[in-house]
Parts: sequence; structure tokens; C-alpha cells
Amino acid sequence: MKKVAYIVESNLGSYILGNMIVPQLEEDRHYVEVVGMFFIHDNVYLLLRGNPLAERLDKLSREKGIYLQACDQCVYMRNIADKLINSARIGCFPDFYRSVIDKVDLIITI
Repeated sequence: MKKVAYIVESNLGSYILGNMIVPQLEEDRHYVEVVGMFFIHDNVYLLLRGNPLAERLDKLSREKGIYLQACDQCVYMRNIADKLINSARIGCFPDFYRSVIDKVDLIITI
């Protein structure tokens, strides 16, 4: 099975994750193994505690070992570093790559 990581960049990140990728992961029908997700720009809000999508991602992270990371600059600019789900890490691109690069076949931007 191929392994992928996602960079969640587009303004459609919430829609793509919430209506496509996360349901497929929850139902074990995504076809690839997701190793990690890196959230940038306003997509860092998708990792806020209390957000239903964030809670689903947190559960997937715990159950399937998916590495979740929010862009450090994006989080600090928005003053939400202390409001993220437990499984979300904060860091920059090198941190994300260091965590996933040797474990994936593809890094995909959505």
C-alpha cells in the first residue's frame, strides 16, 4: 500500500478533508495509508479543540498514527497555539518533512 502525506493549503481544505478524506479514512477505504497532514494558512483553525472535524482528526491520529502538524507562524499569528487538539504538533516545513519524508511515497497538497 502506498503511503502519503497531505499539506492542507487551499481554502477548500475543510471541505476536502471533512467530506472526502476523513470519511474515507474512518471507513478504511482511502486506498492509501496517510502518514501525516500539515496545516497552513487559515487551515490551522481546522485543528482547534471543539471543532468537530478537529476531533475526528484527533481520533484518527490516535487510532491510525497519523502525524498532525500546524504551521508555527500561522498558529502564532492567530494566537491559537494553546487551543489545538492534543495530537497536533506545531512546527515549520522542515519539522514536517523530518517527521514524514522517509515514511511516504508522495506528499500531496490539497
